[in-house]
Amino acid sequence: MLVLTLAATLALAPVAALPSPARQARTAPSRRGRAARRRAYARMIEVDTVVLDASGPVLLDPDPADLMALTPRISPPEIPPEIRAMLDAAMQDGDERAVDAITKYARVGDPASGDLVLRRATEWREARARARDQQVRTAGAFQLWRGRAEAGGFIASGNSNVTGLTGAVDLTREGLRWRHRVLAQADLQRTDGVTSRERYVLGYQPNYKIDDRSYIYGNAQYEADRFLGYDNRYSASVGAGYGLLRRSGLTLDLEVGPAFRQTDFTDRTMQSSLAARGSIDFDWTLFSGLLFSQDASAYLERFNSTVRSVSAIEAKLLGPLSAKFSYTLQYESQPPAGRLTTDSISRASLVYTF
Repeated sequence: MLVLTLAATLALAPVAALPSPARQARTAPSRRGRAARRRAYARMIEVDTVVLDASGPVLLDPDPADLMALTPRISPPEIPPEIRAMLDAAMQDGDERAVDAITKYARVGDPASGDLVLRRATEWREARARARDQQVRTAGAFQLWRGRAEAGGFIASGNSNVTGLTGAVDLTREGLRWRHRVLAQADLQRTDGVTSRERYVLGYQPNYKIDDRSYIYGNAQYEADRFLGYDNRYSASVGAGYGLLRRSGLTLDLEVGPAFRQTDFTDRTMQSSLAARGSIDFDWTLFSGLLFSQDASAYLERFNSTVRSVSAIEAKLLGPLSAKFSYTLQYESQPPAGRLTTDSISRASLVYTF
């Protein structure tokens, strides 16, 4: 606090206010009168004491309760009921693609609840993974097999009687570290009572998973196709595989490794040789319910090399039932005399997934 006190006394009074010397001479003022005049002059110039407070305004500490009362209450974000209903339905069906799509568009359409939708979807996936791991650990050797059964055929009559049948079974079992696949396929065609196509394939492939993309494979296969020029063919291979693409609706696996093949040709010759094996497995979901696949394999060896390609389009019909159209092309570099190097077959069949 700053205190400023001002007091002053005039040393000289105005000339007009002072008595003239002549008058002083005539009137000799008394001592009491002079004292009274001095007091009057002092009252005329006396200034009141002014107190200035420079400390500024006094701020009082607010009560937290008062601040909470004045602050508006903000509700935490919630998932809108429509989005929650769609997400719950997709989770109940176990449809991971639908969960991914709902999560993606929910984060765009409602950013306030997008993180909550993502967190809920992540927790659902983690819970499914834990349950699946526990189920695999406790499952027996003949459990957890999933697969596809394919059947098709045709009958023609008139100028020629043609009957064609095709069938295949593809089984896969996914374990924590091991994947097992068994494939069996048969094609048969008769024209006017004479067999014009007959092919059988049986294969088994175990895979040891190194991580989510890499694995070590083994492959054993038996084939019989006398119209391509061999009665029996045995193949064995080991090597490395890698999942080059792992996206929603798009996968690509590559395999490469050494192999050994033994072929019993229809001309009664036998051939055994080391070979190099490579394969690709490409699956692309064009849109919901429509799948394109391309599988190809090649055995490159000194005497006779083989390249096989299967292109297919599959459309979902109802539930586990689908319609499949495929085109198979097989090339043999050195077939027996009288045989063509290239053979092809088109198939139309129904596929049941289980």
